Amino acid sequence: MKASRQATIHRVTSETDIAITLDLDGSGQANIQTGLGFFDHMLTALAKHALFDLKVTVKGDLYIDGHHSVEDTGIALGMALKQALGDKRGVRRFGHALVPLDEALCEAVVDLSGRPFLTFEATFTRDRIGDLDTELVEEFFRAFAMSAMLTLHLREKAGKNCHHIAEAAFKALARALRMAVEPDPRAQGSIPSTKGVL
Repeated sequence: MKASRQATIHRVTSETDIAITLDLDGSGQANIQTGLGFFDHMLTALAKHALFDLKVTVKGDLYIDGHHSVEDTGIALGMALKQALGDKRGVRRFGHALVPLDEALCEAVVDLSGRPFLTFEATFTRDRIGDLDTELVEEFFRAFAMSAMLTLHLREKAGKNCHHIAEAAFKALARALRMAVEPDPRAQGSIPSTKGVL
C-alpha cells in the first residue's frame, strides 16, 4: 500500500479546464466549484461520505449546457481515483452500500476490477434538478466508472423525489468507494486478485 494515496489531475480540452486534487485517506473535506450548484452539492456529499478530501475546480462551456462540464469532471475524477490507488495493493477491492434519503433508497456496488462497466437504473420524473439536467447524473457515473477502470452498479430501489434519488445515489457510491479503497489488514499488502494484477 502506498504511504500517500493522493492524486492531482489537470485536464484541459477545448470545452473544459478541470483541476482536481484527491486524498483517499482524508476526512471528507471538500472544496467544489463546477459552476453548477446542484452538481457541487453532489460532489460535496460524495467527498463527505467517502471520507475523501476533494478539491474540484471546473471552467466549462456552460453557455452551451452542463454536459461537457459534468462528463469531463467524471473523467478527471476517475483519473484521480485510479492514480491515487496505484496498483491497488492491500485494498478491500469490493464495496457496497444501501443509502436512504427519506423515501428514496439507492444501492451502489463497486469492484476496483480494472474492467470499466456501469449499470445504472434510476428514474427521474423531472428534466432538471436545480441547474443540472437529470440525464447528466448517469453521464457522470459512466464517465467516472470508465475512467477509474472500475465496475459500478447503481440502482434506485425506491424513490419519488428526484433530488432525493440523485443524492442517495451519490452517497451510496461514496460509501461503496469508502469500503472498496480501505486498507485490508488481513491482505498483508497483496493485490486482491487471483491474477496478481488489477
